[in-house]
Amino acid sequence: MISKAEFWLVMAHYGAQIMPAQIFFYVIGLVLVAWLFLKPGKFINRVVKVYLMIAFGWNAIVFYFVLASDMAGDTYGNYIIGSVFLIIAGLFGGDVRQQKMQFSLPAGTEYRWATLVLMGLVFCYPLFGLVFGHDLQSLIMPGTFPCPTVALALLLLATALPQIDWIAYFLLLLCAIPATLFMQIARYGVYEDTILLLVGIYGLFVLVKAGLAGNLTAQ
Repeated sequence: MISKAEFWLVMAHYGAQIMPAQIFFYVIGLVLVAWLFLKPGKFINRVVKVYLMIAFGWNAIVFYFVLASDMAGDTYGNYIIGSVFLIIAGLFGGDVRQQKMQFSLPAGTEYRWATLVLMGLVFCYPLFGLVFGHDLQSLIMPGTFPCPTVALALLLLATALPQIDWIAYFLLLLCAIPATLFMQIARYGVYEDTILLLVGIYGLFVLVKAGLAGNLTAQ
């Protein structure tokens, strides 16, 4: 494993190499989510899935396989996680035609507000980075950095329960909770990833609630 200082050097190098792609992905993601929540429908659902497919593919190839491959040190961890991201990209891409998952703000007031607050926090990732003293190149943004991209996708999938791709949901949960708590926050001091942890806990909560409601309905 690399040190905390080396981790942030890798982030800075990656951010500098892709500039201004992270800003482009961020703005497009923000516009699409706003459109989705204000006027949900089949067309915007397809566009959001295409965005997520591209974002996860980017993170797999550009981040894990190429520019940030040193983050794993002498291990093959980056290639394993990158492969997981490619699988998730493929699952979102596959649903562009199938249209099984329909994202929209939840009907229940408490879930609606929870989704809005958490989504706002996801897009505040770079703002929190500035508060924590990171420079522009090290700011972690949804779309081109793994953790906020996972948070964005998991939160959107939670709005589509129970009609979701379960493989994608569980893979995102695995990325959100154990790895974030013990690696990103504890080891590398990526305190912005507390947002991802909160989204992961919420995603697990609504999953359990949906499962209990389904069992009660079945009975």
